[in-house]
Amino acid sequence: MTPALLRNLVRYGYFPFMFFGLNGAAYYVVVNGHSYLWIAAGIAVLLLTAIGTAFAAERILPWYDEWNHSHGDEHTNVVHAIVYELQNLNGILTIPLMGWLFSGGLNAGIWPRDWPIWAQLVLAVVLADFALMYLHYLSHRFSFLWRLHAVHHGVSRLYGFNGLVRHPLHQVIDMVLGTAPLAVAGMPVQVAILLGFAISVQLIIQHSNVAYALGPFRNHLSIGQIHHLHHVNWGKEGDCNFGLFFTIWDRLLGTFHPEPPRPITAGDMGIDEVPQFPKGYVEQLVFPIHYKPGEGPPKPLTAAAKARAIHDAAE
Repeated sequence: MTPALLRNLVRYGYFPFMFFGLNGAAYYVVVNGHSYLWIAAGIAVLLLTAIGTAFAAERILPWYDEWNHSHGDEHTNVVHAIVYELQNLNGILTIPLMGWLFSGGLNAGIWPRDWPIWAQLVLAVVLADFALMYLHYLSHRFSFLWRLHAVHHGVSRLYGFNGLVRHPLHQVIDMVLGTAPLAVAGMPVQVAILLGFAISVQLIIQHSNVAYALGPFRNHLSIGQIHHLHHVNWGKEGDCNFGLFFTIWDRLLGTFHPEPPRPITAGDMGIDEVPQFPKGYVEQLVFPIHYKPGEGPPKPLTAAAKARAIHDAAE
């Protein structure tokens, strides 16, 4: 296969394979799974396939070559990805309990359980997309949410893996307010597994450094350069395009910007007031504690300041 043919294969085949191919394979695994252990193994393999495909495609057809070079973030992003998926798993495991507590039993509630699984998944994706988009919007409006969400925006490049970079507390908020209500309504575990997988794959697609083509769907899906604009370090100019799957909610909210006001470069990612964002996982966990939006980079406490804080707390 010639290099030109390989690049065209990535350009036109990356999104269909990732979105339709892998989600379709996950659907087959979940619907035909003989046990939850078999399903978990199949979903894990497909998730690793998504990550591996993104890494390979980024080397073949990158948006920016600079994003393929290390920014000292790989190990931290691996930890973020592991924590993200473990929290997803915990959320899925609690669905039967929530269904029993809030919906009068697993066979009750308002969820349309008589629909085919694929139709329930479409409904779940649409509802979750709206809820997560609005929570995302609020995370750029309220300081206490932005301090947590800033961990995601602190990245200085976009590539598949850092789509899963989240502060654990912010992910809990997303799960409790964004997807847990679906479980309370009676969403089955099978649908929850497929929804969690679809969200994970979408985050990888959304942040991957791949110059894939979308054709007529470009302005209807919240991926590619539409999401690049959301990550720019241009102050408030990035407060747009909050959607995860679709742009319709941004259109209704008036936050959809299909084109950047000026060309985006590889160095335009991050947070303008914190250009040297912490690279370590622990440092990112505690970042929201001492970050005060609008006041520039957080300043580490000196020994005297720490002693004074301890003294003040004791009083």
